[in-house]
Amino acid sequence: MAVVVEEMTNPFYPELIEPLQQALLTRGLRTVLVSDRGEGEPRAQLPQLADGSYDGVVLTTTIRGSRLPRDLSERGIPHVLMNRVLDHAESPGCTFDNTSGAAQVAQLLVDLGHESIAAIHGPITTSTGSERAASLRAALRSLGAPLKRTRTRRAPVFSHDAGYNLARDLLTGPDRPTAIACGNDVLAMGALSAARSLNIAVPADLTVIGYDDIALSSWPFVNLTTVRCDLPVLAAETVAMLMRALGGERFAEIQRIPVALVRRGSHRRLGEGRSE
Repeated sequence: MAVVVEEMTNPFYPELIEPLQQALLTRGLRTVLVSDRGEGEPRAQLPQLADGSYDGVVLTTTIRGSRLPRDLSERGIPHVLMNRVLDHAESPGCTFDNTSGAAQVAQLLVDLGHESIAAIHGPITTSTGSERAASLRAALRSLGAPLKRTRTRRAPVFSHDAGYNLARDLLTGPDRPTAIACGNDVLAMGALSAARSLNIAVPADLTVIGYDDIALSSWPFVNLTTVRCDLPVLAAETVAMLMRALGGERFAEIQRIPVALVRRGSHRRLGEGRSE
């Protein structure tokens, strides 16, 4: 089974792939990783994926307008999207409920009394970046705390350096926020690093919220408040979809896995010097 992944320098992907490999093994399927180097539409991968070497394909890096799923469908190659989906569903996919997760983040920030809220969104080309950004904006607007454009930044990639640079820009500008909601945990860790470099205390002077709940987020020196995405459940449901595709079923169903806010030590209520 071919699994298309990003380079493993992003800590999210090893945590995504491990339960997927285990779920595939329980079905007697071995995994071959095919690297997507983040260069956009991976058209060069099609000959490799379609050469008959694989029973099926799991796509974990698909961008919103990718033609690769359609190419695989036209060649009769069973495949499933994992964690990412297309703007117009043409293939089965399994991802998280990003709308619910962003709404939970927005509610927490408003409940804590934050009005100067900033956001570092993920790449617009990905469903994860786009959905989380749009849902956060909508949720904050509905709660009477609209997100200002001057406090919004868009990361070109989900990376620590992107989060660091964009957070420093926000924190050294004239409209400094009291809270930053980030498109994933890696961006949030960059924001934590930026705050530390500027001697801004988290959470006393700044709240930082992530998304994904990768293992690093729970480490004591990070202690990041975030949205937990259950990767073993995602893997199990993705493989269940894949087995249907391998059985010859043609469908374009999108399944969304519930998420939950995890409160740790990177947030606080305004006017209090401790985490909530």
